[in-house]
Amino acid sequence: MNVIGLIRTRFTKHEGTPIQPSTAKGASGTVEVYEQYREALRDLDGFERIWLVYLFDRAAEFSPLVKPYRDTTERGLFSTRAPSRPKPLGISAVRLVSVEPEKGELSVEGIDVLDRTPLLDIKPYIPEFDAFPNSRAGWMDASASKESLADRRFTR
Repeated sequence: MNVIGLIRTRFTKHEGTPIQPSTAKGASGTVEVYEQYREALRDLDGFERIWLVYLFDRAAEFSPLVKPYRDTTERGLFSTRAPSRPKPLGISAVRLVSVEPEKGELSVEGIDVLDRTPLLDIKPYIPEFDAFPNSRAGWMDASASKESLADRRFTR
């Protein structure tokens, strides 16, 4: 897969990074898109949110069982959002603040990504397609934890 840019944030280590965009209030960042992909940013400025697709380039190696951030019980990886995946891909739905296509820069808020994370793709967030607010969430429905920041458990 080709990297199309970098995600820039204030987060330089896993510990203390928000664990999801919904817990990243006040966390802003910049998405830097490489020159050959900048024309693809056209018409993006009308969207409130976008999906960032990126590599977990600093996550620990794949493990089929993990203890997720909001639990103390070992869970199957695919029932979690833990970054230690067989294909280390991450997704984040962030708020799009501004688009500067000529510079290849997007300003975003609600970012939960480490600084200099390789960007693979950008997709528009479309509520009609992307939101299912009454869906069941497996073991998370029973979790009482409100943990919002990462620790070192998935660090390489």
